[in-house]
Amino acid sequence: MTTMPTRLEGHELIAHGTMAFQFAKPAGFTFAAGQAIDIVLLEPPDAQAASARHTFSIVTAPFESQLGIATRMRDSSAFKRALAALPIGAALAIEGPTGSLTLDDDRLRAAVFIAGGIGITPFMSLLRQAAHERSAQPMLLLYANHRPEDAVFLAELQALEQRHPAFRLVATMTRMGHSSQVWAGATGPIDEALIGRSSAGLRRPVYYIAGPPAMVEALRLTLGDAGIADADIRSEEFYGY
Repeated sequence: MTTMPTRLEGHELIAHGTMAFQFAKPAGFTFAAGQAIDIVLLEPPDAQAASARHTFSIVTAPFESQLGIATRMRDSSAFKRALAALPIGAALAIEGPTGSLTLDDDRLRAAVFIAGGIGITPFMSLLRQAAHERSAQPMLLLYANHRPEDAVFLAELQALEQRHPAFRLVATMTRMGHSSQVWAGATGPIDEALIGRSSAGLRRPVYYIAGPPAMVEALRLTLGDAGIADADIRSEEFYGY
């Protein structure tokens, strides 16, 4: 796998306990929307391999001039603490791209994205690229979070739904009793009923799932029980994101 130099160009808090980081895109680096990269620290905080690198989905789209990632910072690892402490302009390296959570080759089939929390990251790249290309492929995003405060990129997704006719967003909150914000949308988990109602009428959909391992496993079982063939389900589990 090729290692390429980059530098930190920015970082910001984008939701409760969640930060986004922007990096320079190395000359000649290409990737497909939905793929991931390894971020490599040139001066890791300790000798352990886990503190030197971490795999992240790319949230920016291939057409954009920067590479971006987003990650939860709660109970953050030594790697994340070191990354957050870097000054703007700091040198790093990337390796990749990796990952296969990319769109099916048949673009006449609808895409149903199912994301839990920070599992939204690969879908941001896919949706941004689709909007940029003005793709007519129907895309549905089912997006679950505990609270609006935790929902990364929610405002951008709502705006994207308004300007990109082929995209529909169904956001749901599971712990509104712990929220200080008003929420007029759906509540409760993403279950078979919500999936069925939301995807009704879509043409031969392919289902893409990203989120915590327990959620991904449960949703694969739910889709299987609903009669969805395993070949029509793609998934990616996010560990320690």
